[in-house]
Amino acid sequence: MSTPDHERPVILSCGDPSGIGPELAARAWEHFGARLPFVWLGDPAHLPRGTKIREIAQPSEAVTHSGSALPVLPHAFPAAARPGDPDPENARAVIDVIARGVDLVMRGEGSALTTAPIHKKALKDGAGFAFPGHTEFLAHLAGVERVVMMLASSNIKPPLRVVPATIHIGLSEVPSTLTPQLLRDTVRITNAGLRADFGFTMPRIAIAGLNPHAGEGGAMGREELDWIRDEIASLRAEGFALSGPLPADTLFHDRARSRYDAVICAYHDQALIPIKTLDFDGGVNVTLGLPFVRTSPDHGTAYDIAGQGRANPASLIAALEMAARMGAARHG
Repeated sequence: MSTPDHERPVILSCGDPSGIGPELAARAWEHFGARLPFVWLGDPAHLPRGTKIREIAQPSEAVTHSGSALPVLPHAFPAAARPGDPDPENARAVIDVIARGVDLVMRGEGSALTTAPIHKKALKDGAGFAFPGHTEFLAHLAGVERVVMMLASSNIKPPLRVVPATIHIGLSEVPSTLTPQLLRDTVRITNAGLRADFGFTMPRIAIAGLNPHAGEGGAMGREELDWIRDEIASLRAEGFALSGPLPADTLFHDRARSRYDAVICAYHDQALIPIKTLDFDGGVNVTLGLPFVRTSPDHGTAYDIAGQGRANPASLIAALEMAARMGAARHG
């Protein structure tokens, strides 16, 4: 039996303890207190000295204790955390914490999972981590074949939610990787996520063209004419509220954003440059298509400033807030 909704906090996995994750967790608790209970899953010794903590045995206890201390579900690590200098001995524990966080939310003990940043190379070198990143590992743990990455703003109006259909590949690979099946899958998963986790009954989704000016009638590329336009029409006939293909250079200003709830872009930079320009500190990484809610801050481990107290907690705060709202929408 899962924990009652009002006793399910957000689970925050610690990420790389040598990065900025621990100090951001402490500052996020200072920001929220009892207003948004969350549980930090990691080694208490890795948190900044002086952080008020309360070690707990199960996530539901966070609701009681978050007003006076940061609730911590202890997970022992073999080595100390040296800011900016990841210890290979800790790599396996970082991976295990992610898996433990997934287990907690899938068993209904947490409303959502927020993940602090990891360093993929450090995990690969220290523990043979076999995944490109968090997202692929989470999909593996959940037994899901296809997930979608969304970046969502928290500080701008109208809001911006972007989905890159292709992600970490070279630009030359995008035209062959962006297939009708990939676009269909991305539309369906995005639509389902907007309905389940953001509360839209009929999500409006814009589709950016692959080429400049969406091909300009074939003068700047033919993919829009050859198949993208027809694929959008077919999906629209199935009942999806789609527009496009639209020129990406006029898709992100205020008036344009008011006409859609999310935009699916052809490739990584087409999606991420606008949101990082418009809301650099408030962007949240959301994984759609999982059987649980997952968010993360839109930045990395920042080894260069770790342990110096200079890291901005805004993105982690936004990620926790968004996770709580999405968890309430999904479970409500």
